[in-house]
Amino acid sequence: MRFRFCGDLDCPDWVLAEISTLAKISSVKLKLICAQVLRDLLGEAIEYDKILKLTSDAKLESGDVKATIAVLGFILSSAAKHNVDSESLSSELQQLGLPKEHASGLCRSYEEKQSPLQDRLRACSLRLSQLGSVRWRVDYTLSSSELQEVNEPVVHLTFNVRDRESDKMTAVPVTLSANKFSVLLAELKQAQTLMNTLL
Repeated sequence: MRFRFCGDLDCPDWVLAEISTLAKISSVKLKLICAQVLRDLLGEAIEYDKILKLTSDAKLESGDVKATIAVLGFILSSAAKHNVDSESLSSELQQLGLPKEHASGLCRSYEEKQSPLQDRLRACSLRLSQLGSVRWRVDYTLSSSELQEVNEPVVHLTFNVRDRESDKMTAVPVTLSANKFSVLLAELKQAQTLMNTLL
């Protein structure tokens, strides 16, 4: 069976296996755990101590608690990624065997944070580094000791790139001929036009 929150694919086996673990937790506590998982997905610190307290009465082992966090993270981020509305998500989770109260609580949490979650996923997706700034300079060499006449402009670009993991800025210098710079500029404009159609 295909599910929208899985990108119109079959639900992964490990997610199916963890649905029964989610059902062991009360619906109110599951909603509170969802709030913590959503915090993590939005880039805030997750409070594991709170999650451990919330899952203590269900007598879950630490592996089950980690699996619960992982499956909720998958469900919430995948639903946001595939732009699934909360009603459809609730229906699909119930088809997988999650009780109705649990599914509706999870979906209420998802609905409250769907828009900021999608913004966060969009900002983080396919991005290993982030462009901080660009500096440029054009040199026009009239002649050199090796050639009598050069008469060709050279474009010097310096991309300041921020590494996402270390948060350090690195300068990446590039030198291009005028022709290669024209090609680069045209291709970057094409890429920007294409990306604007996707937003």
